[in-house]
Amino acid sequence: MPDATANLNSLPLAGRIAVVTGASGGIGGAIALELARQGADVLVHGRTRAQAAQSLAGAIGELRRRTHVVLCDLASRTDRERFVQEAWNWLGKVDIWINSAGADVLTGEAAEWSFGQKLERLWNVDVRGTIALSRMIGRRMKARNPKPGGTILNIGWDQAEQGMAGDSGEMFAAVKGAIMAFSRSLAQSLAPEVRVNCLCPGWIRTAWGEQASAYWQERATRQALVGRWGAPDDVARAAAFLVSPAAEFITGQIIHVNGGFRYA
Repeated sequence: MPDATANLNSLPLAGRIAVVTGASGGIGGAIALELARQGADVLVHGRTRAQAAQSLAGAIGELRRRTHVVLCDLASRTDRERFVQEAWNWLGKVDIWINSAGADVLTGEAAEWSFGQKLERLWNVDVRGTIALSRMIGRRMKARNPKPGGTILNIGWDQAEQGMAGDSGEMFAAVKGAIMAFSRSLAQSLAPEVRVNCLCPGWIRTAWGEQASAYWQERATRQALVGRWGAPDDVARAAAFLVSPAAEFITGQIIHVNGGFRYA
């Protein structure tokens, strides 16, 4: 009879401990599940969506991977510090840290906020949260013995460098552009023990995409060279590759996952 454990141990991320922030939905949830499929044990982070986080943890458990859930607000310094400590203590190390959490200011009541309110929330969660978590976990990874230290993956935006007109374009270009620039520098600070890359999704059909107007539906399809919206799984598969041993010579890079961008 085949040894199921042996099959699990042959997976690309077998034996790796991963943390995915913002994993209670959307891109983060897809990434967490894909890492588990490829053999990693995965800590699931969310802010308030406890039921969604627990449901994802259940799916990870069904894949025979260890899992744990932490709920906290990444805009809070105290919560961030507690989170990193709990994540590290869970299984005694962290090999993979993915900063997928991002403030949703496009749907729900936040969609009615002022530009200033939206920008403040994005800055506190996406930028300050990513920077603080990356630095805290990066120091632990770099100092870890035995080596290697691990890998950090941040989330940018494919249009941050070229820009996009409108309030959303201005906000997300500033916020995600900051994360992209930070990731390049952090890769140099943590080398050679820790790899750092930044994944930049394009038009991905998450909660906002599901309810976007006909204009945005057409624009997203037209601007992708492959002629379709991206799916969270498209980003998840790229993320799983970048944190795997197969990508051990890739660091300090900004990598777009957008189906090819058409400037039209």
